[in-house]
Amino acid sequence: MKGFLKIEILLVLFLCLGVFSHSWGVRLKDIMDVEGVRGNYLVGYGLVVGLKGTGDGDQTKFTVQSVVNMLEKFGIRVPKEQVKLKNVAAVLVTAYLPPFAKPGQRIDVEVSALGDAKSLQGGTLLMTPLTGPDGRVYALAQGPVSIGGFAAGGAAAQTQVNHPTVGKIPNGAIVEREVPMEDFNSQNVLTLSLRTEDFSTASQVAEAINTYLRGKFAKPLDIRNVELKVPEKYRGRVVSLLGDIGNLEIRPDVPARVVIDEKTGTVIMGENVRISRVAVAHGNLSVEVREMPEVIQPLPFTRGETTIVPRTEITAKEEKAKIVVLEEGATLGELIRALNAVGATARELIAILQAIKAAGALHAELIII
Repeated sequence: MKGFLKIEILLVLFLCLGVFSHSWGVRLKDIMDVEGVRGNYLVGYGLVVGLKGTGDGDQTKFTVQSVVNMLEKFGIRVPKEQVKLKNVAAVLVTAYLPPFAKPGQRIDVEVSALGDAKSLQGGTLLMTPLTGPDGRVYALAQGPVSIGGFAAGGAAAQTQVNHPTVGKIPNGAIVEREVPMEDFNSQNVLTLSLRTEDFSTASQVAEAINTYLRGKFAKPLDIRNVELKVPEKYRGRVVSLLGDIGNLEIRPDVPARVVIDEKTGTVIMGENVRISRVAVAHGNLSVEVREMPEVIQPLPFTRGETTIVPRTEITAKEEKAKIVVLEEGATLGELIRALNAVGATARELIAILQAIKAAGALHAELIII
């Protein structure tokens, strides 16, 4: 664990101290979105056929009913009590419809088993309508399912690679309807939204745009949004305007945050984390309890009984605590070196950071995920 901590700390130190110490910039297109330009999620219910005995069982009633309904559309009437399926699986089909997608374009879809199917390997999705939040059909999906893995087994053993009940169909759906949107090029005022809210970053975005356009065209509205008035020379060419300003670079301000993932023991700290004067004492206490029961048997030809006498051995070991004092305004690098000096593991590092935050000495937002 200590080796893991050192590697992780060195990586964070390199990213936060090495990279931040040099001049760098981030393109506006990578940190902001344009209001009104958004995609939509689509979902649909369908059937995957052609499976090799790995489909839904007879207990999945909705799969049986779906097959019966499908056969009726082809003029075939079969009582559902007589339908025994192993090669068909009911699935949910999901897709993302990008903004300004036109009819005839293709998009990727993802297929997920809905019943008790064991694998979708080798299956083909039948034509499935994909609907949006308004209930209208925007795309049709069909094609062979690629699961990127496999599952095989017998009575006593089974092996599996990846998730055989979830697959993808690249370019598996055809867009049938365009999402109605306002004529983008006819707009005179745009709203640019930051993906990470920050007052300083919003001001930098407006300043960079005004410097490039040589005028007061952009102004920050709040912590996230920047209003941009389309200059006269870009009227009717809003796409060109966004393409030009999208490549402008700024240095966004990073909020002081410490993110802790308790499941994996990962700790990520931002560049602006600061610590007030605080002392950290760290020591390990280990207690080992060993049970060694002793069996006592009676002598031969006696009437005694075999008994078990408990024997317990307890060993306690406590390491001498190491104390490190962090001065006022300590930086990220000083904090990392101090925690390494007391020999903190990844799990102990989490507890130390939580204690420093509780003491009011950690001037950063502590996020636990």
